Amino acid sequence: MKTATVTSKDKEIVMTREFDAPRYLVWEVWNDPKHVQNWWGPRGFTTRVKHVDLRVGGTWSYVMVAENGAEHPVNGKILELVPPEKIVTTDEFGEEYAELMPGIDLPKGLVTTAFFEDLGKRTRLTITISHATVEDRIKHEGLGVAEGWGSSLDKLDEYLAEIQ
Repeated sequence: MKTATVTSKDKEIVMTREFDAPRYLVWEVWNDPKHVQNWWGPRGFTTRVKHVDLRVGGTWSYVMVAENGAEHPVNGKILELVPPEKIVTTDEFGEEYAELMPGIDLPKGLVTTAFFEDLGKRTRLTITISHATVEDRIKHEGLGVAEGWGSSLDKLDEYLAEIQ
């Protein structure tokens, strides 16, 4: 299995991964709810897409469902959209998430940039998660963000192979 390259510096976590699929397809699978539900979220979770309004100012809302049925809602707002190259969104833990993790100080003000680089029949995806503070980045890392995204990207890679 391919792994993502992960680096952290200051307020950012950056993950890079290449896929054996053309950029248009990786973009579509990243953004279209009918595809997102098939790969998004770490292994062991399913994802329910509540809604996606794919436009600047639009919002998105997903619910990751653990094997024990616990729901982990995440949502955000689309800040920038340059199909099929880049999407920038806020990324917030839903209120219910805090109830699942009492006493955990969740990071706030996350902005996630996904950049899709065309490599012909392959695509390089670079995900940059920007945090309001270095402390929030450290909190996010402590929650296993790199491992979670790594698992999600493994599922994305498998899904892309299935549908091609």
